[in-house]
Amino acid sequence: MNGTVRGIPDIDRLVPEYIKHFEAYIPSKPDDVLMKMSGCSRLFRLNNNENPIGPPRRAREVIAAYPPSRASVYPSGDAYHLRNKLSTLFGLHPEQFLVGNGANEVIGFVIKAFCQEGDNIITADKTFAVYEWVAMFSGFEARLVPLADFAFDDEGMLARIDKRTKILFICNPNNPTGSYWSEQRLRRFLDRVAGRQIVVVDEAYCEFVEKTDFPDGMRLIADYPNLVVFRTFSKMYGLAGLRIGYLAGNREVVDVIRRTCVVYSVNGLAQEAALRALEDPDHVPATRELIRREKSKLIHELELMKLPYVAGEGNFVMIRLPLNDALAYRKLMTQGIMVRCMAGFRFPNWVRVTLALPETMEAFVTALAKVIQHER
Repeated sequence: MNGTVRGIPDIDRLVPEYIKHFEAYIPSKPDDVLMKMSGCSRLFRLNNNENPIGPPRRAREVIAAYPPSRASVYPSGDAYHLRNKLSTLFGLHPEQFLVGNGANEVIGFVIKAFCQEGDNIITADKTFAVYEWVAMFSGFEARLVPLADFAFDDEGMLARIDKRTKILFICNPNNPTGSYWSEQRLRRFLDRVAGRQIVVVDEAYCEFVEKTDFPDGMRLIADYPNLVVFRTFSKMYGLAGLRIGYLAGNREVVDVIRRTCVVYSVNGLAQEAALRALEDPDHVPATRELIRREKSKLIHELELMKLPYVAGEGNFVMIRLPLNDALAYRKLMTQGIMVRCMAGFRFPNWVRVTLALPETMEAFVTALAKVIQHER
């Protein structure tokens, strides 16, 4: 050392103004820490919309048999085999797909590809927040349109478009309300946008939907070249811990997005497990049956407790409580039940509950009844 003392950097000068006003997302602590903090001996996770059945059988086999020696080898940089599998499944060209480290990463790909200083994106005020967050911490305006009857407001979104609007994000079905646009409504919206902006339809929960008028975004890509569809392996396919999702769109559009894509971000095990997950014909029907049954049972219990709820499509239900949602969270945690507070989704005093196995749901209902009884 030469004795030179380097000065502390002028952080305030270095940090962009839009970052200064943005708060970091703080994830929940690991289960063992939470159990110790809450004084519970077991923890039922009903906060992240995970599939209680877990991954499909063939994906489990890949995970169990994955050779340790493969950990030292870089994965396919562009998920070559998985993209070819998706190509066969959906009847699109392999180059029409991009695979990312969870859907969060592909959201970033799209925003970086099309937005520059002064541009804006449009989405709902009460939906998956990452569209808004990525735009904001990238220095772009996020225009938020209030939901109408718990659903995305198509007219409201169209009214906010101006010459600097680049992307419109629609979560279909919506997280956390479970509302959805029918194919007719989505087509009408796309017709009115008329290719002037990119329209992203996030179908993270589409595999849970059984309604006949629900649109399959993959089939609409041929008719609407400005349409980009997001899907994930985290929810229905139970691979949330491996972090893998993908987008699909018109080949020219995807070629532009690929310029912002970070290669090698998806690990080899995730790619192989996702590919095999698509080959299990029994997994989706079994999960749907479980969710359908447990949703019906939970709704019955909520009506007995006279609690307002929103139970749309997806593997979750929103419940309005007669107390602060953060307080309810803490009370439920002492009984080993973890739910999602909805204040962060701009639904104060609501919680979102993931539908799970019967014994887990019975434990939740018992715990919730105790909390509600104490308040009344």
